[in-house]
Amino acid sequence: MFKTMMMSAAVALAAGAAFASEGAVHEVKMLNKGEAGVMVFEPAYVNAEPGDVIRFLPTDKGHNVESIDGMLPEGVEAFKTGFNEPFELTVEAEGVYGVKCTPHYAMGMVAVIDVGDPVNLDEAAAVKHKGKATSRMADLIEQVE
Repeated sequence: MFKTMMMSAAVALAAGAAFASEGAVHEVKMLNKGEAGVMVFEPAYVNAEPGDVIRFLPTDKGHNVESIDGMLPEGVEAFKTGFNEPFELTVEAEGVYGVKCTPHYAMGMVAVIDVGDPVNLDEAAAVKHKGKATSRMADLIEQVE
């Protein structure tokens, strides 16, 4: 019995390891101050592949993660977290994902996740933004391949 349980545990661990290796994990910090200035996601641009996980870490307090209207690939549901919550987004659909921190959006706290073929790039680039988010988002959109 004990040997069977140990074998089952080994199989479960191996299956878990195989699942975890299917997609890369990209960590994005939510910061009051970073290399690009104040109120930033770092990195603010992530190049990912379908199946990758984007892990948002509330490094500093007072931040959240919210999708930007008009900046998600077709079929991807909008999302919004509470404040100071870590968040994992598994990106399955190819395209451009726009992300903001709700209270710091006009201060330019935005990010772009570029997944595979940027099929919605024109639509994402056409979205209007507030304040400093306008120039930061334009810089991020220019990085999309």
